[in-house]
Amino acid sequence: MSQTTDLYCVMGNPVAHSRSPAIHARFAELTGEPITYERRLVPMDGFAQGVRDFAAQGGRGCNVTVPFKTEVPGLATECSERVQLAGAANTLTFRTDGSIYADNTDGLGLVADITRNAGVPLAGRDVLLVGAGGAAAGVLGPLLLAGARHITVANRTLAKAQALVQSHSALALLQKAELTALEPRAVTANFDVIINATASSLSGGGIPVPATVLRPGALAYDMMYGPAAQGFLDWARQHGAVPRDGLGMLVEQAAEAFLLWRGVRPPSAQVLREMQQSTTA
Repeated sequence: MSQTTDLYCVMGNPVAHSRSPAIHARFAELTGEPITYERRLVPMDGFAQGVRDFAAQGGRGCNVTVPFKTEVPGLATECSERVQLAGAANTLTFRTDGSIYADNTDGLGLVADITRNAGVPLAGRDVLLVGAGGAAAGVLGPLLLAGARHITVANRTLAKAQALVQSHSALALLQKAELTALEPRAVTANFDVIINATASSLSGGGIPVPATVLRPGALAYDMMYGPAAQGFLDWARQHGAVPRDGLGMLVEQAAEAFLLWRGVRPPSAQVLREMQQSTTA
């Protein structure tokens, strides 16, 4: 008896670079789950239509990448607490009754990669989060829940950083953590962990903060991966920091989405090792 294959995808613009299809294909292989996962490029003004079309074609769920993460909550019937806090989502589940559930697995993926895969504790640490868009919004809550002592959100448009800090102020209070919003040029302190959540890597833009933010041996993490992250990683290495790109975050957030969709947790550490080996081979 043949098994029905369920359809999933990643939507974004650009999306050709996404390694999500390879990750989910490997997850399916290792868990025996019958899924097909593809890339879908959607026009800048056509995200909502793209989601409707995919659902109508029998899609069971989709991941969402730049620049649509903040548009997702408005399309969902129900949003997780993480999405309500972030105002952004990266994972949609299309239910059989026609409703749409939105969740955000980005922060879970980032924290898992930093603490488990990189072996860097976040509890009691000082963290600089560069950027205040959908990517940064998705990870600030989980970083607070991971026990960071002080998080500074640095963004060119200060008002956006302030809004993000304000929306997370109750959680910060609960976690006994300090939250600060600054413009990048106003950052004078140094940090244990620096996370680049801006799209500057994609456009080949310069490093948005001075090298003085890096403590010796600090973890400098770019949420981008592959060639897009190279400039940031080189800068970090030149200034005595430990560079890491977002491939592990991508794999770990994909594992959380897979668990949400299929009820099975795939072996994410194994898949990350395989992908790292294939890029260095």
